[in-house]
This record gives sequence, structure tokens and C-alpha cells, in this order.
Amino acid sequence: MKLAETVTFGGSSLDRAAHLRGDDEAIANLLQAHNTGVMPIWRGKPLIAGETRDKPGWLAPAHPIFEYADEAPIFLGLDDGVARFVRDVSGWEPAEEAATLGAFLDPSEQHHPAAPADHLFSELRGVMNMLNPRDAELIATAKAVSSWHETHGFCAKCGTKSGITMAGWQRDCAACGGHHFPRTDPVVIMLITRGNSVLMGRSPGWPEGMYSLLAGFVEPGETIEAAVRRETLEEAGITVGQVDYLASQPWPFPASLMMGCHGQATSEEIKIDPDEIEDALWVTREEMLETFAGNNPKMKPARQGAIAHFILLNWLRDTLD
Repeated sequence: MKLAETVTFGGSSLDRAAHLRGDDEAIANLLQAHNTGVMPIWRGKPLIAGETRDKPGWLAPAHPIFEYADEAPIFLGLDDGVARFVRDVSGWEPAEEAATLGAFLDPSEQHHPAAPADHLFSELRGVMNMLNPRDAELIATAKAVSSWHETHGFCAKCGTKSGITMAGWQRDCAACGGHHFPRTDPVVIMLITRGNSVLMGRSPGWPEGMYSLLAGFVEPGETIEAAVRRETLEEAGITVGQVDYLASQPWPFPASLMMGCHGQATSEEIKIDPDEIEDALWVTREEMLETFAGNNPKMKPARQGAIAHFILLNWLRDTLD
């Protein structure tokens, strides 16, 4: 395995068992198996278990919490032979609703009274670095595909309510026969360097001191390399020459594929587009080392678990591959 594949959510060779998705009888039997686990997701927050918040909260398919699910379970695959599913239970209303719900990093956690005491609905950004590769892949897949179902409940062709088929990996419209499939949005995130410095940017609304690598969605009809050059020019006014691929990361917020690239800047003067970003600046390798060490009062290191942190750390170590 290349170093690039060790990024968080980078994969664990999960057996997705796609051949079972169209076999209704096989899926029904899996949901009756004694060791099958179903993970509930509540308003985008997966159920996380353990005192150290380091594993998914798997519940039995007949657990009372699933009374709040309004659609069928989604089959994630076989985890060393054990079937794993996810169900959205956003219909549940906790006794108290936190004011931070929907925030960039929601620190609140919610407990369903029928769940074990250490099983809490938690913001994935806050726990993603605690997960092992298999659990990270399962949760990322669960969050992304369930988010798609939440926002694509109606046929894009005729507007009729569609229904889950293929164990959650398809929605079909009974009215017009349309078939719809989970989408993944391609995003470039780029390490733009010039000499000994890297280009860092900041979006409006981010926590104080938070900077990261520039990023943007790939447009229709556009290559990865062209997207890197366009986004860097649009956001920071920097032109880019050579572009090389580094690594990718599924990013379930809600359902993107981050494609990390290294771009070599051919200009230096920064001219930000305030409609795109709030600030951009060149940071030397030495300054970035101090930032990662926690010694830079003006900038915090990129969040652990994010591909930006992974790329920057390996740039500092000269271990990009």
C-alpha cells in the first residue's frame, strides 16, 4: 500500500459485497443474523461508541431506535464476514436540542435512552482521527450514502417520490422508471508551493486561526489539473504550472472525493477574491513546522484526519509519494 492510501477514510479493503445488493432474500437473511450490526445516523451524526469515542455504535436491526427510521436499511458490506447496515433516524427528537447543531464543528452529543450509556451521536469531524481504518471507511460510507438519500428522495426526471432499491445503492421511480445512484462530488485540494513556501487560505466562518490548503469543486468538462490551476487563480490570483497527483480521500461532508495535488506556482503576488476566501498567504516550511508544533499564535495546524493535514505533514517530512 502506498503512503497516500493511509489517509483517514483512505480505505481498508472492506468487502462491499455488491453482488448481494440486488438479492432481496439475502439482504433479509442478513438482517435476521444474530451478529449483524446497524449503525443509526441522526441529523448527519453517526452513533459513536466507547469511552474514548473510537468506534461505531452497532445496534441490533430490531433495536427500538429504528422506529424513527423512515426508509429501509442501507447495506454497507461485510466487515470480516459480519453484515453492516446504516439507517437514518433523524425523526427522533431528543429531550433537549443543542444550540450548536449544524455548526462547523458541533461539540454536542446526543444519547438515545434505549442505547448503551457510552453510545452517543457525535460530529464525525471531532472523532475521525480516533477511528481505525475499517471503522473509518464504514462510517464515511454510511454518512455519505445516507446523506444522499436524505436530499434525493424525489425523482430528478419527473419529481415523483422515489424508493430505495439495491439495498440502498439505488433509488427507483415507479412513475417514470427513472434510476438514480449515489453521487460523489470531485474536489481538488492543492499543495501550491513556490520555493520553500506553501500557499494557505482561509474561508469566512472558519474557527479563529484556521487555515488550510486551497480547494474547489471540479467543473463539468474539466480535468483535475485544469481545476487546480483555475481554483488557485480564482481564489488567490496565483498562476500554476506543473500539477502532480498526490492522494485522495473520501470526505463525507456530505459526499466528496478530495483529490490532493501538488501545484508549482509560477507567480507570487496574492490577489484574493473576497467572494471565495477571506485570506491567503505564503507560509515558509519553517513557519509551518512551528504551526504544527503549536507555536504559531496566528495559525492553527490543519485538523488531524483531514487530507490537508496529511499532505502538509508529508510535505514537511519530504515523504510525499
